[in-house]
Parts: sequence; C-alpha cells; structure tokens
Amino acid sequence: MNPPPAPSASLSAAPDPTGRFGEFGGRFVPETLVPACQELEASFADAWADPMFRAELTDVHEKYSGRPSIMTECHNLGARLGIRLILKREDLNHTGSHKINNVIGQALLAKRMGKHRIVADTGAGQHGVASATAAALMGLECKVYMGAVDVERQALNVFRMKLLGAEVESVESGSRTLKDAVNEAMRHWVANVSDTHFCLGSVVGPHPYPYMVRQFQSIIGDEAHAQIQEMTGEMPDVVVACVGGGSNAMGIFSGFVDEAATRLVGVEPAGGAAVGRGTPGVVHGSRSYLMQDEVGQVEEAVSISAGLDYPGVGPEHSHLASIGRAEYPSVTDDEVIAGFRLLSETEGIIPALECAHAVAWISREAPNLQGQTVLMNLSGRGDKDVAQMMDILADEFGGTGA
Repeated sequence: MNPPPAPSASLSAAPDPTGRFGEFGGRFVPETLVPACQELEASFADAWADPMFRAELTDVHEKYSGRPSIMTECHNLGARLGIRLILKREDLNHTGSHKINNVIGQALLAKRMGKHRIVADTGAGQHGVASATAAALMGLECKVYMGAVDVERQALNVFRMKLLGAEVESVESGSRTLKDAVNEAMRHWVANVSDTHFCLGSVVGPHPYPYMVRQFQSIIGDEAHAQIQEMTGEMPDVVVACVGGGSNAMGIFSGFVDEAATRLVGVEPAGGAAVGRGTPGVVHGSRSYLMQDEVGQVEEAVSISAGLDYPGVGPEHSHLASIGRAEYPSVTDDEVIAGFRLLSETEGIIPALECAHAVAWISREAPNLQGQTVLMNLSGRGDKDVAQMMDILADEFGGTGA
C-alpha cells in the first residue's frame, strides 16, 4: 500500500540554508560581519526552539506590550464602501505600533547573547521608540540612527526616544531618510559588534533578519487567523497592509499565506514602489526588489510617510510577488491624505500615515470588493503624524492653532 502524499510545504516556512526565499534574500555583507550574522542565526534558532524563551516572550507581550491586540469592525466605513471591513488593532499596543512585537523579541535575544547595547534604525520613529522602550525595560543601552528629514517631521518621536534614555543621532548623508539611517546603524554595528546587537526594524537586511523579524511579527497573523474565524466563521476574502520594508504586512500575511482563497495585498507608496517599479538587486545585505537606475544605483524613495520612505522591500515579499501569491499596488500621497481623513471621520480612529496607504487602496478598490470581508492590519496610530497633517491641512482647517 502506498503511503499518503506528504502535505504541501507552507509558504510561511523558513528560508533555505543560505537564507533565501526563492531567488531573494541571502547574506551580502562585509566579511567582518559574517561571524556576527552566523552567531545571530544560531542564537535565534536556539532561542526559538527553547520553550522557556518563548514563554518569557509571551509573558512580556501579555503583561507589558498589551497582547493580544483586538479586532475592530468598521461598521460605518464598511457600510459606506459596501464591504465588511475589520481592523487588526496593532495601534493599541504599548508604544503605538506593531514594532514592539519584534523589538521585545530582539532585546530578549540580545540579553541571551550577552550583549549590553542595542543600535537601531528608524524612519517614522516607531521602531526607535519601541527599541528605546525595550532597552529601558531590560537595562540595555540604546542608540538610534534617524535620517535628518525624518528627525524634523517626526519631532515628537525623537523626544520620546530621548525621554526613554536613548541616544538619537541625526543622519545627514544621502537622502537623509530611512535608507541612510539603516546604513549608519549597520556601520555602527560593524565597529561595535562584540557588545552590541543591531536591532533591525523590518523584514530586510542580511539573513537571518528577514526570517527572524517575520517570526517575531507572526504573532499578528496567528492571532488574527483565530480571531477572524471566531468573529466571522470563515477566512477573509482579502488581507491588506501597508508595505515599506514590510514587517507589519509579513506579520499578518504569515497567518493567511496558506489560505489559498484569501488575497494578500501589500500597499506601497507611489514614490517608493519597490515591487511595482523596482528590479531585483542587493540593498542592505539581501537581494530583493529594489528601486535602482540603469547602472544599479539605488534611487531615492519618496513618501508622505516616513516609515515607508524605503527604496527596497523585504525578500520574502519579493518572493511572494514573484510567485503571484501576493500583490503590491501603490497609492499616491493625495490618496493617503484622503484615507487618513476617511478612517478618522467615519470610525474615530486616526491611523498612522503608513496605514492610511491601506485605507486608501481599500477605498479605491471598494467597487470591486462589494460584499467581501476585508481584514486590514492597522499597524500604528496617527499621533506621530498629527503635526505633519496640521501643516498639510492648515488652509482647510483654518491654520495650525486650536
């Protein structure tokens, strides 16, 4: 008698031994960083397989981060758009975004590895705030690199990081945004690798970072899969999230990637559409879709939201796009502003500008989604963007005063 066929492999499986998801990923780093990446790979594998580490991570999330995050049905906006719209509320986590999920995990891992300091990159400031928060909680030193453009438009988060005890260094090189912050953080790591852990904020970078960050963020998808089943009795027709590097999207996609009938939609900014406009290339240590010119020079991404101002996208997203499992449309800044206002005015929920990209796509696509259930990852709240939006909407709202 023939044995039953083996179950098909999950699309959310680990990368191959070289750290690749299909043709994307890998480890393209200076020789001096190879041992550090190998140490991190081994340490993460050991920790992830350790029930005590996993139990400690769960305990901190439940008692400190505020997990599990809730689901909210948008009755008003859903009725207006003709869909059933449900939000996964990562904006309600401690520090105001999904970033805490990854940072708590990496901070625990850093301590397990005997590191005393963490260095982080940040764009919108949410990863920097989360890193500073975790460092304060666990007694670690913290330094955060942030592009000078983002320092200006995210002044509130800069203050929060400093208040939490972190050193914030403004990066004046290049486009002075997230790409350049990552560059400087990696340089700092190279020079201080013996006692410093690089707390990378998204599913980008050299192996094992894309896989490790996805695993720490997979708590979003795991929770959402169970919650949507209990809430609706079935899987959603569409799962939507914004994508820059793509950690919040990868977190929620991981829970639904094997649900073949569920569309996965990662919404990019029109000025930083790595999947939509890019070609395969290497940036920050891994191969992925990347905005680059004809001679391979990295092009600057432009977005109203600091957190999506990134010229590449995570290698696992690149893989999902290349095999047709996920789709990556883009929206304009004007559509984002309209989406920001739409969710605020209809549901009393002010989204981060990053998340407003997902709202914008849902609003635009609604005529083709009639009667469908749409699950959106609301990965951050809009407090950090209020000052920026006050300036943008000053004429309509009668100036920036109260």
